[in-house]
Amino acid sequence: MKKIALFLIGFYRKYITPFTPRSCRFVPTCSAYAYEAIEKYGCWKGGYLAVRRLLKCHPFHKGGYDPVP
Repeated sequence: MKKIALFLIGFYRKYITPFTPRSCRFVPTCSAYAYEAIEKYGCWKGGYLAVRRLLKCHPFHKGGYDPVP
């Protein structure tokens, strides 16, 4: 399951991201954060961290540097 999740994130980063405008307010980007979190903690905890990060992605959050814990 971990390999599938990492493959899907890699596919998104390689084939979908180039066609979207760059508007990420975080460093690292949300997809890089999700990839690193899943790689480090596995699918469940890493996925939870990734979803929590995605929920912060809105105009009222200042963004900035937010590494994987």
